[in-house]
Amino acid sequence: MEKLDTGRLPKHIAIIMDGNGRWAKEQGQDRLFGHYHGVVSVRKVVEAATEIGIQYLTLYAFSTENWDRPQEEVSGLMTLFVDTIAKEVPDLHKNNIKLQFIGNLQMLPKEAQEALSNAAQKTAQNTGLNLIIALSYSSRWELVEATKIIAQKVQNGQMALDEITEATISQNLTTKDFPDPELMIRTSGECRISNFLLYQLAYAELYFTDTLWPAFRKEDLVKALMEYQSRERRFGKTSEQVQTN
Repeated sequence: MEKLDTGRLPKHIAIIMDGNGRWAKEQGQDRLFGHYHGVVSVRKVVEAATEIGIQYLTLYAFSTENWDRPQEEVSGLMTLFVDTIAKEVPDLHKNNIKLQFIGNLQMLPKEAQEALSNAAQKTAQNTGLNLIIALSYSSRWELVEATKIIAQKVQNGQMALDEITEATISQNLTTKDFPDPELMIRTSGECRISNFLLYQLAYAELYFTDTLWPAFRKEDLVKALMEYQSRERRFGKTSEQVQTN
């Protein structure tokens, strides 16, 4: 922690929480066992992010593709989401954390939708860490929905075709209220972004670790931040230009 440059922390970290199933298999347990222990990692990482001073943390919890998993696992995950939210929201609220959700939430069971809505409302006025959970989320779905919204505005005469800019797209994404992530972390050794924040991660630093999500802790987050701070972020400029600036 003392080696971190607090003046060069990313405002927004996004994490693909991968490896619950493999971790459970290593323990000789079923996949849901891994998901339950993954919740512990969520708690630890949220605590660490708050302590370090991260402003936005987005966690990829469930993709639209995950609906194709075995029904027993999907049902177990939905129950886990509802139970975890009910259990964790009081502590999140106590610690001034604002909980928000992105994704095609209409696909979730009604009980889960109500739990998410209640949690978001209860923490809406908090001013600390913005904790964003991506549930039933797909970046391609998000981009299609944004395109529909923009096309409707053009069709209704609210916007001219040549008025569409990069900002127009950003303002119609589910993440319109958040800055783009500067750091994306994926656990479990997989080196891909799996339909996660495709537009928003355009200039993010990507960090991949072999650590499986249920084993990910504060020390692992600090390692990722140390790696982030060791990189030179050029945004298309030369190294000399960046150093001069």
